[in-house]
Amino acid sequence: MNQLLRYATLPVALAFSHAPVAAQDALPEREAVPQPSTIGSFTDYNAKLLLTNGVSAIDGASGGGISDWATIAGRQETQGVGFQAHVTAVLLPDYLYQSHGLSVGIADRLELSYARQNFDTREVGAALGLGRGYTFNQDIFGTKVRLFGDVVYGDELLPQVSAGVQYKRSLDGPVVNAVGAAHDQGLDFTLSATKLFLSRSILVNTTARLTKSNQNGLLGFGSRANDRYALQFEGAVAYQFSRRFVLGSEFRTKPDNLGLGEDDWLDIFAAYAPTDNLTLTAAYADLGSIATFGGQRGAFLQAQIAF
Repeated sequence: MNQLLRYATLPVALAFSHAPVAAQDALPEREAVPQPSTIGSFTDYNAKLLLTNGVSAIDGASGGGISDWATIAGRQETQGVGFQAHVTAVLLPDYLYQSHGLSVGIADRLELSYARQNFDTREVGAALGLGRGYTFNQDIFGTKVRLFGDVVYGDELLPQVSAGVQYKRSLDGPVVNAVGAAHDQGLDFTLSATKLFLSRSILVNTTARLTKSNQNGLLGFGSRANDRYALQFEGAVAYQFSRRFVLGSEFRTKPDNLGLGEDDWLDIFAAYAPTDNLTLTAAYADLGSIATFGGQRGAFLQAQIAF
């Protein structure tokens, strides 16, 4: 047992020795991995390092705000079941986006997630003939499986790799069909690789996504002119200043099936964990053009609880 604990604490010690002064001050000695004399409960011993479960993406999966990562939801490690719930708002010049959801992580191997998305068109709804404040709604059911690797431990050159599938169902079928979408429901397939380089406090993620989604599915899937799957890319880089504070950026490419000038997405985010179970995320989000209305840049705000 002593030998196992010695190996478990080695990556953490390396991280502290190279981390900036602020990170060292925020990381109490011997706190990340409890020693035999300080193990108070099974939950404490089997908990992930703070923030390594990610936050909640807008589609409900664990990861970043606008991109999916290979992480598995919840704070429990390989011997438990973890839970994650979130509420997210994105404040844009012409729209208001809101989502909420729940995800479950089982033995740090399997993730099940659900999210409800609500997209308020405000004045744009009237300009588009839908009515002022018309709100698009969508349900997303997801599953993700960790194939191999570990976000934190193991070979630094071997990331955690996970595969996922999301079933998306628009609740506005007649409207999305009227704007040219081929379907009001569809599937997204993802393959993600994520690694936290503890000795440098840097996290890197890359995700490949096969999708037909228009505006993440809020405007349906595919079009009459283009009903083929497209391969899209999602990436993220983050720096962990301390065990409770992370700053980073994400990028996500998107198809333009409807010919409305749908743009790629970008954000710059900060995530802070005031307690072990609460994470607050704020970001500057650039979502480009949405339904021909450009310049959709604003604030991304999220509160997440995880156990």
